[in-house]
Amino acid sequence: MSVLDVPSGQAARVETPTAGDPRLARLSLNQRTTAEWSLREAVDGCVAAGLPSIGLWREPVAEVGLETAVAMVRDAGLRVSSLCRGGFFTVSEPEAVERAHAENVRALDEAAALGAPTLVLVPGGLPEGDRDLVAARERAAAAVERLVPEAEQRGVVLGIEPMNPIYAADRGVVSTLAQALDIAERFTPQQVGVVVDTFHLWWEPGVREQILRAGERIVSYQVCDWITPLPADTLLARGMMGDGHVDFTAFTRWVAEAGYTGDVEVEIFNADVWAAPGADTVATLARRYVELVQPHL
Repeated sequence: MSVLDVPSGQAARVETPTAGDPRLARLSLNQRTTAEWSLREAVDGCVAAGLPSIGLWREPVAEVGLETAVAMVRDAGLRVSSLCRGGFFTVSEPEAVERAHAENVRALDEAAALGAPTLVLVPGGLPEGDRDLVAARERAAAAVERLVPEAEQRGVVLGIEPMNPIYAADRGVVSTLAQALDIAERFTPQQVGVVVDTFHLWWEPGVREQILRAGERIVSYQVCDWITPLPADTLLARGMMGDGHVDFTAFTRWVAEAGYTGDVEVEIFNADVWAAPGADTVATLARRYVELVQPHL
């Protein structure tokens, strides 16, 4: 029986790379891609597949406890490519502002303990009843500025993640890489960088120029595909690389041209991907990565 890709059910186009394959040296599993896996299962799955790196999320880390998570990742010999997520700091009520700041400081403590080089910041959307998008972006910038000393003290870079405009109202008021860089460039690259995610940015006019503008500020390269038709829950619209419309050859070459040499995270929010056995998902993403992404790094 031929090996099948998930979730497409199509025959795999390339052989599955095995542990020790040098092509996997920069591949990282973002935990949301195998959302049904516990942290223990995700760590074990990375080791079994030969992936050297993992992108952690705060919730599964909290489920086992920070000290346990630190030991688990360390003992497995994995790198932590990033910690997701901080942010959600577009609130305007003073007490809410303070709560958001305190939560982000806790996230920075976790990132530092886990050895994550960057804390991914999802800015947040419009507060309930608020329609002032410009002011919300200004509050996000102010919140980043306030976090910079805390991040610098802990040796963690803040990574602003611009999100596709379909999420501007509820998740990310920073919608383009250009907007994210306008904020990041107020600080040094060692303080604030940007996350380049194919799902969020493939559509952006002039994105190659913005990626080159980002240069050393790129703190994370995340890959997945844009699939159509979009599901009713657009949060789950990310597809496996090669199943949609993103030109991974061009996009990856631009990121490489900008000088990025870090890990490449596969981050997929998709109900069909989540329903597949985790090991099959990891095998598929490894095949698609060595076929579509790694040759162009």
